[in-house]
Amino acid sequence: MFYKTLIYQETGGVGIITLNRPAAGNAIDLRMAGELTDICTRVNHDEGVKAVIITGAGEEVFSVGADPDEFFLGAGMPSVAAPVTGLTCPVIAAINGDALGQGLELALACDLRIAVETARFALPHLTSGFIPWDGATQRLPRLIGKSKAMEMLLTGQVVDAAEAHRIGLINRVVSSRELIPMVTDMGREMASKAPLALKYAKEAIYKGLDLTLGQGLRLEADLYFLLQTTEDRNEGIKAFLEKRPPQFKGR
Repeated sequence: MFYKTLIYQETGGVGIITLNRPAAGNAIDLRMAGELTDICTRVNHDEGVKAVIITGAGEEVFSVGADPDEFFLGAGMPSVAAPVTGLTCPVIAAINGDALGQGLELALACDLRIAVETARFALPHLTSGFIPWDGATQRLPRLIGKSKAMEMLLTGQVVDAAEAHRIGLINRVVSSRELIPMVTDMGREMASKAPLALKYAKEAIYKGLDLTLGQGLRLEADLYFLLQTTEDRNEGIKAFLEKRPPQFKGR
């Protein structure tokens, strides 16, 4: 399918989504949000895709956030975080440059964030008289703690890649030359794992954050026992005994 604002490719079990509005700083508009929703729906129905990478076109910007030509004219507040958080497979943000406003909210919706050394991060919403609407007020404090999240949001502070790594906003900092090869290798490593195990591990962490420790442990145990009924579990044991790579089918 042809997309105007995104590029979608799949290789080796890894789907790569590229925000493709470089002349506009990969700004998020209604069309991009709709196309991203469509791709995420496709991925969830494609057993061949076991991990997803999201990056931006160009070498300076991941995304500057919502397109002001639409947003300030009242075109609506499209969500890009919602379709990404709806993906059951692991999602890696390959942050090739600045992630600002809703662009940062998109990165926060991913499971892992790898950024280039020159990337900057900020939530400048309050300078225009509004607040984030795509999850930043909830995901950011869960990731970096309430105090630092308050500082970033209330002051509009710009955080560089080194500081973002220090506070836990991103997982790794790499050079621009290393970014795509590293995240592709990471995605392929994830794609080599049992798809249901990946799905349940992700589910256990996210749902467990909203539970007590005891409830979370029961959820973990339930998901563990569910995996014991799958074909992949038997394949994993058989492959180990036969000293060969497993051939997981997601069943």
